[in-house]
Order: sequence, then structure tokens, then C-alpha cells
Amino acid sequence: MSAASCLLTEDQFLCSICLDVFTDPVSTPCGHNFCKACISQHWDRNVPSQCPNCKEVFNIKPELRVNTFISEMAAQFRQSAQQKATSSSSSEQHIVKPGEVPCDACTGTRLKALKSCLVYLESYCETHLEPHLTRAGLKKHQLINPEENLEGRMCVKHDKLLELFCKTDQVCVCMLCSVSEHKTHDVVPLKEGYEGKKAELGKTEAEIQQMIQKRRLKIQEMNRSVELSKEGADREIADGVQVFTALKESVERSQAELIDTIKEKQRETEEQAEGFIKELEQEVSELKKRSSEVEQLSRSEDQLHLLQSFTSLNAAPPTKNWTEVRVRPPSYEGTVGRAVTQLGETLSKQMKKLLEVELKRVQQSEVEVTLDPDTALPYLILSDDGKQVKHDDVRKNLPDNPERFKTCPNVLAKQSFSSGIFYCEVQVKGKTKWDLGVVRESINRKGKISLSPQDGYWTIVLRNGNEYQACAVPPVRLSLKSQPQKVGVFVDYEEGLVSFYDVDAAALIYSFTGCCFKEKLYPFFSPCDNDGGKNSAPLIISPVNHTE
Repeated sequence: MSAASCLLTEDQFLCSICLDVFTDPVSTPCGHNFCKACISQHWDRNVPSQCPNCKEVFNIKPELRVNTFISEMAAQFRQSAQQKATSSSSSEQHIVKPGEVPCDACTGTRLKALKSCLVYLESYCETHLEPHLTRAGLKKHQLINPEENLEGRMCVKHDKLLELFCKTDQVCVCMLCSVSEHKTHDVVPLKEGYEGKKAELGKTEAEIQQMIQKRRLKIQEMNRSVELSKEGADREIADGVQVFTALKESVERSQAELIDTIKEKQRETEEQAEGFIKELEQEVSELKKRSSEVEQLSRSEDQLHLLQSFTSLNAAPPTKNWTEVRVRPPSYEGTVGRAVTQLGETLSKQMKKLLEVELKRVQQSEVEVTLDPDTALPYLILSDDGKQVKHDDVRKNLPDNPERFKTCPNVLAKQSFSSGIFYCEVQVKGKTKWDLGVVRESINRKGKISLSPQDGYWTIVLRNGNEYQACAVPPVRLSLKSQPQKVGVFVDYEEGLVSFYDVDAAALIYSFTGCCFKEKLYPFFSPCDNDGGKNSAPLIISPVNHTE
């Protein structure tokens, strides 16, 4: 017997199910041999019963008896193989360590598994993996990297292999599921579902990378905004120092206050930018982490693991919409001018130079402004280009739409502003009365109108040819050295600032500060009544002359 066994190969003593030497070998009617326990468990899980090797179907489960001849041969071969294994290089294989997947076919010292079989739901070391790499029937089995929880690949309801994917319910199912509760659903092979989700993961990864890039660009944009803000602050500090360094103690105190104010604004700008950048960097970090997870999952050959992990990783992590977020450099217009004005006549020359620079700066914020005929009182005449308005004694027959002023000779611009800074210039030459400024969208346009910030109006007015007034609460009478021929209107929405300038004199007329804007703002114009022809000159929206 011993001599005969030496003529037989190892494959002839291996059960094709457990891939180990036969234990209680039995023969099926088709002539193939298996461990009794292996073939019994196989038939318990699969209906109808069939041979794992040749796939012959047995409508009635065969009665199995141990083949004593093969059993004796297998026992001798096992003893011989163990003796060889003791002295062979197989001892060099890796013994399984904590956290590693052990070989299910090892009977003594368990070795580290190299692959798991999705057909037999077992993991094999190098030795026991050999049949799957050499035998034609086993080569068709799908192998994956070692997986410890192979039972998770079985349907808990039918104890069948999860080999299909229900696209309707987005779950993995077995063959019996597909003809029962998922009968009317869109069910595809596991591979097809795997490839579809893998493609989606690739798209998700690309989208995450795009989000990362957008946030990096936003960081660059914010850093640039901080640089511009600092440059503006440095310019303001330099202008302020030039004005105040020649003065005595009182001037030095004013200088210190001015610098502190500018630096505080700059500090707030930097803190705001730093906060935004920190948020962006955090989002980039989270997106990188998600990208790494998605990339790792997309390279997975484990179909079930990918499908089960897809839902949690496919969606990008919640992030903030940064499209409208900006770091806006603070407005310094009027800061130095207002400080210098308090010092009196001794600073008049410096004030003049400073205001000229300031006006040129705010003029860079010029916007296109045209008059809106749908808001004009029917007694007003607007030019075809929407740049001029004057009062007429003849009332035009116009619809009384909600936007139109009903009793006062007012008109608004077509353009509105809800952020940022803007500037326009209006010629008031030849007029004895006019109103100019900005208003919020919700102002009263039909009844009695009060030109005050509480009612949504930030305006200055001219009355009786030489009486100027800022319509604050209480009203502020303005003493001007000269009558403005052209008035500049500047607004910094975030800063809550509305300033008026005498363009020709390069002088600040008045500023509303600390305003709280929450609605759209519209440029506001009133040529007032023509006063029997004495006030017939139009208000004219003029382009800024940047060459002066």
C-alpha cells in the first residue's frame, strides 16, 4: 500500500471543496470524491444537489457512505505529507499573526492566507491555494484579497452567495432574492453594479478634486485681498503721517487716533480673512481625506465592499458655498479728511491735497447709472439716454404703478446695489433746488415723504439757491466755501458709509456714517419743481473725468 501511494499525486488525495486531504471520503454517483462533511454542507446550502466538479444534478440527494479504501489511502498520504512538510521549506511560510486572515484549510499550525475564494467562501495559504491556480475547474473561481468575514457575502435570508445587485433598492442580493422580493426590480450581475459604482466614484473623486482646487484658488484670492488691504492701509497711514507730523501735540494725538483706526480696520480684515482661510483649509483637509478614501475604494477589487461602502463615500462631505464670500478691503475714504477737518484752518492746505487724492480714489469706484422712467413722477421729463431729468408743469398720462412716485418730483436709478462700493457724479449747475442721495428699496413712494435715514433716505439738499442741508436726524446745516457745480455720491455698503463730495473743489460735503444697510440701495434724484423757470436746469448724471 505504501508503495502504491507513492505513485499517486497529491491532487488525487485532496477534496476539491476544502482543498485538504480527504477526511471520511465519500463518492458521488458521478464518480467524484469529497470529504463527507464538505459535500454534505455544500448540498445543504445549494438546491438542487449537484456535483461541485462536473455540475451533474441529483434530484434526490444521494445516500453517502465512507469509501474505506480511499480513506486508508488518504490517511497514509496525510501521514507522509506531514512528514515531508516537517522537513521541507514550507516552514518558511508565514504563520498567521493577530489581525491577519488565517488559512481555513490548514489543520495544524495555521498559516497566513494569500487569497479568499468567493465560491467556496474560504481563505487559503500559499500551499492550499495551489489547486485554484493549477486546476482548470478551480481557476474559474473568483479570488480576492484575504477577507475574514466571508459569511457576510451570503444572503442572510436564503444562505446563498450575494452575486447580484438590485439597482432599484441599491443592495446586493442572491439568486433567490431576484425571483422573490426583488422580482420586479432592476437586478444586474454584481460585476456590472460594481463597475457602475466604481465609475460614479471616479466622478465623485474628480468633483472633490475640483472642489479642492476651487478652495485653493479662493485662498489665493483672499490672500491677495489681504495684500491689497494692507497696501491701502499703508497708503492711508503714509498720507496721514505726512499731514500730521508737522503739527504739535494736538496734531500728534489726531495722528495716533487715525493710525489706530486704520490699523483696527486692517486687523479686522485680516482676522476675517484668517477665519475664512482656516475654514477653507479645514474643508480642503476634509476633502483630501475623502478623496483618499474614495481613491482607495475605487481601486478595490472587492466588489461587495465597494458597493456597501459606496453610499457613505460617494457624497462629498458637507462644505460651505464660497462663491459669494469675499474679503473686502475696508474703506478709508473720508477717514483722514474728517480727522483733519477738526483741526481747523491750520490744516486747510494739507486737507486740500488729501481730499484730492481721496476723491481720485473714490472715483475709481464709478458705476453706470441711468434713470428709471417707471419710478419718475409724471411731471418729470427724462432724456432718451436716461442721464438727465428736469421738472415740467405739464403732467404726462402715465400708469400709477407701485414703483412710481405719486406726489414728489423724484426718480430712482435703474441700477441697485446690495454690496461693495459705488460712486457717481451729478451736475447740479444752474439749479436753485435739488435733492441727491441713495434710498432703500422699500421706501414710501405714494404719500408724504420724509427725507431721513429712519425712512430709508440718505440725502443732501439745496434750497433757496444757497442753503445746503444734510437730511439727518436732526437735520445738519452745511456751511460750504463754494457752491458745488458737480456733486459726487459715494457709498460703501458694508462700511455703512454715504459720502458727498464737491467734485470741482475736491472737498468733502458730508458723510453719513454707521449706517446699517439690509436692503438694495438705489441712487436717488430730485430736480425739484421748476419754480416758474428759475429752477428749470436739469440734473445730469455725468461721467467721471479721470484726467484731471
